[in-house]
Amino acid sequence: MRRDDELARAGWERRFIACEPRLSEMAAMYQEIGLDVHLEPLPAEEGEAEERGLSCADRECTACFDADRDRYRIIFTRPRADS
Repeated sequence: MRRDDELARAGWERRFIACEPRLSEMAAMYQEIGLDVHLEPLPAEEGEAEERGLSCADRECTACFDADRDRYRIIFTRPRADS
């Protein structure tokens, strides 16, 4: 099972990919509006990246990610369990 499928089954919705400072800003904004936030690292392997929709063929260029993958995270949100 793909990691994105596991997260979706747990109620997480993929939002977008970001690095600092936008990563922290958007995580805080999502939390402020009442959502749980999960930050997922980018896949390390090229094949895994393509499976997760991170390829130029899917209209999302990965040149920035390839330069320094550790800087970026995929932001996922879901409604808070207590809401």
